[in-house]
Amino acid sequence: MQRRFTLQSLAAAAAVAGLGFGAMPAWAADTIKVGVLHSLSGTMAISETVLKDTVLMAIDEINASGGVLGKKLEPVVVDPASNWPLFAEKAKQLLGQDKVAVIFGGWTSVSRKSVLPVVEEMNGLLFYPVQYEGEELSKNVFYTGAAPNQQAIPAVDYLMSKDGGGAKRWVLLGTDYVYPRTTNKILRAYLKTKGVKDSDIDEKYTPFGHSDYQTIVADIKKFSQGGKTAVVSTINGDSNVPFYKELGNAGLKATDVPVVAFSVGEEELRGVDTKPLVGHLAAWNYFMTLKNPENTAFIKKWSDYAKAKNIAGHKDKPLTNDPMEATYIGIHMWKQAVEKAKSTDVNKVIAAMAGQTFKAPSGIVSKMDEKNHHLHKNVFIGEIRADGQLNVVWKTPAPIKAKPWSPYIPGNDKKKDEPEKK
Repeated sequence: MQRRFTLQSLAAAAAVAGLGFGAMPAWAADTIKVGVLHSLSGTMAISETVLKDTVLMAIDEINASGGVLGKKLEPVVVDPASNWPLFAEKAKQLLGQDKVAVIFGGWTSVSRKSVLPVVEEMNGLLFYPVQYEGEELSKNVFYTGAAPNQQAIPAVDYLMSKDGGGAKRWVLLGTDYVYPRTTNKILRAYLKTKGVKDSDIDEKYTPFGHSDYQTIVADIKKFSQGGKTAVVSTINGDSNVPFYKELGNAGLKATDVPVVAFSVGEEELRGVDTKPLVGHLAAWNYFMTLKNPENTAFIKKWSDYAKAKNIAGHKDKPLTNDPMEATYIGIHMWKQAVEKAKSTDVNKVIAAMAGQTFKAPSGIVSKMDEKNHHLHKNVFIGEIRADGQLNVVWKTPAPIKAKPWSPYIPGNDKKKDEPEKK
């Protein structure tokens, strides 16, 4: 909004002064609008605010290199405020009122589920940048985060292995909404195929914004007395801070009960004393510590942008993480698809997205699957360091193709691995 206001002010001033500022009104009127739909307040702001800034960084980068189809991209930023029904209202506003060509946004699956019927009914386009539970495939959505077989299943395999500690008992701990519950349904079924009994699985949920983990951590400690135990955490948002603090308070070390998190990365660890958490794990498809030319360039771009824009926290300690990478890949792939289609028409862009590739900061050539609207992804398991970064302790030898429909949920073998044409 500030950017549009400034441009309009400059154009008006130039017209009054007769300075021949004629190109400016055309520039302002002839843009491609891009919707940015991330929570900038509420429980999810801890994770989503930086994704808004990642979209804006990529837009600045694209505009500096000439824009798309000869036009500048114009961001339209809204704040759904961690309010799930508000995500739908803001999506309607972006598509119906603001006439955006595409929306980048969402973190929780409940926010995506809120937006889904809107983009389908209005034939909009959503790029969703965070790992999720699968069990969904929409013509109008591109999923640039991981499906369960690209994060959750490999993480459990690692923890069961000798290198991962050989876990026999499992605590499935999550925030109470669709992503943790569906992921844990898949994991419970998967663990049963590995011979794990129901009595060796303890499933727990807490509401969004939950802050008192004393009893839960005490229960985990007690449960672990029955055999080698690992915790799979699908806690989302700012609840991660008190959970990890309580782990430290209880002296629950990674050597005793390792915790692997699916929604905790560099950004969420910023507000936590990480020294007691050394050795606990996170499973993602990107870490800031990865060494390759693309990641070096990505970190530098973000660092320069954060300092130039005076972004809170990041201007002094710039951090990158997995959903930032997924966001960055998504907007660049969308740009490439628009240029291939020579149009922002949603149906043409969807067709042009199939098979798009991009040199990703994770170190691979990231590829959008020709059919299932998901990226092929490497999987990394990272150990938390004392400085809040994560060292890679395990990785897949090659990118994994997503399975949106988990084979561990009955009836999924009959579902097609591509969106229905509506």
